[in-house]
Amino acid sequence: MALIVMKFGGTSVGSVERIQNVARKAIAAQKAGDQIIIVSSAMSGETNKLIALAEQITKLPDPREMDQIVATGENVACGLVAIAINSLGGKAKSYTGFQVPVYTDKAFMKARISDIRPENLLKDVKAGIIPVVTGFQGLDADGNITTLGRGGSDLSAVAVAAAVKADRCDIYTDVDGVYTTDPNMCPSARKLTKITHEEMLEAASLGAKVLQTRSVEFAMKWKVPLQVRSSFSDAPGTMIVEETKDMEGLVASNVAYDKNEAKVTVQKVPDKPGIAAKIFKAIGDANINIDMIVQNVSADSTTDLTFTVTKAELTRTKALIEPLAKELGAAGVATDSNIAKISVVGLGMRSYAGVAGRMFEALAREGINILMISTSEIKISVVISDKYTELAVRTLHDEFKLGG
Repeated sequence: MALIVMKFGGTSVGSVERIQNVARKAIAAQKAGDQIIIVSSAMSGETNKLIALAEQITKLPDPREMDQIVATGENVACGLVAIAINSLGGKAKSYTGFQVPVYTDKAFMKARISDIRPENLLKDVKAGIIPVVTGFQGLDADGNITTLGRGGSDLSAVAVAAAVKADRCDIYTDVDGVYTTDPNMCPSARKLTKITHEEMLEAASLGAKVLQTRSVEFAMKWKVPLQVRSSFSDAPGTMIVEETKDMEGLVASNVAYDKNEAKVTVQKVPDKPGIAAKIFKAIGDANINIDMIVQNVSADSTTDLTFTVTKAELTRTKALIEPLAKELGAAGVATDSNIAKISVVGLGMRSYAGVAGRMFEALAREGINILMISTSEIKISVVISDKYTELAVRTLHDEFKLGG
């Protein structure tokens, strides 16, 4: 008998028919001898609808109130899943994040989990009841509802799996595993039977939408066995595993892209010690995450300081930076939301030379200009104009021979 956490994404619970499919899967797994806990996202599109309602009132709604609003989507989905299981002869009970409880810090809209008390869930499991837990939700020390950021239901599932010491956490989605790139963009994309935590972490952070970044980090830290599989078939998925020796044979395993970033340039900042620290401290204090940073020093003792943030944070970032730039004597602030980040990921980069050269030459042959570059031990990322996204992905997928 295995204890399995089954997490279902928004598309998996996007309609009554799909919710009934989730119920059948859970009951079948239980009848096969496994103990089951379900973690569910909101129904597909529901969170966006709730955000849009708030933004009709103001473009910068209060984060605490936003968490109150968007948390309701998961409540509805989990209640419906529990009803569906019960209607099919099973036994299920829904839980909100604060009923479990899942404790977090006080960072509204991007809270971090601090503790989970799984006693209620384990009691139900032993009694043959399937707990259905809202993903994405938590509770801070003051009793406020918090949410974990977009894609946070993945993190909820992995954290619950760690808390109950599950044998495996299965992430059910609308794809049947992790591919070498987006198969909708590149027909030759190939499903991987396994990928390392490090590669998956890089791919997720770089735009691969199969798993949320923090969920992969959590799985790697707490050694939670993780599988990505389809809600709509019984085919095996992709296992997220520890690194093995045979995995360094390939230069690259994945080409990822992200069109959800925006570029901010603080123009002609005085090139003095402490200027960059003031800018990025202000951004950090506002709880805004920065991705890539480039600094270009000019001959006139000024510098252009360029960085990327998510498009969702662009308005807030610009409102924060413009008065600060004026105070620091900068010439102005320019933004560009028509960009895409393209990345090549692979453990093999540790031992193969010339990967960056191959990547840049391949893009140059297609006339694609590189705006920014970032590297780590197992990835290279570039920022380009978003109109070249599909061409760049296909070009690099072919260059590194990732096709099926």
